[in-house]
Amino acid sequence: VQLQASGGGSVQAGGSLRLSCVASGSTWSIDAIGWYRQPPGKEREVVAYIGSSNNIIYGDSVKGRFTISRDNAKNTWYLQMNSLEPEDTAVYYCNAFKGSYPSQDYWGQGTLVTVSS
Repeated sequence: VQLQASGGGSVQAGGSLRLSCVASGSTWSIDAIGWYRQPPGKEREVVAYIGSSNNIIYGDSVKGRFTISRDNAKNTWYLQMNSLEPEDTAVYYCNAFKGSYPSQDYWGQGTLVTVSS
């Protein structure tokens, strides 16, 4: 599975961006998808996640502002980010998880989001 993320950029606080992640290859094997981010000097953290049961989880800091969605026909998932804050500045990574043995995580190349105050 290969993942290609896009949509990052620079925006002022209060603005919006939409990230996209296109999956190719053995997409039939994907059980869960999501977005993670790594702020400068910090650990990678979960932003939003759609599990194998279509349950959706958001990180506490983005609840009510970010929305994850997917278009299965296009093998694409999105992260709509509204009311962006400087603390949202990070490299954002899309993720796909294959649960069947052997389980495996796949990662996109990362896209930088910079929010200025």
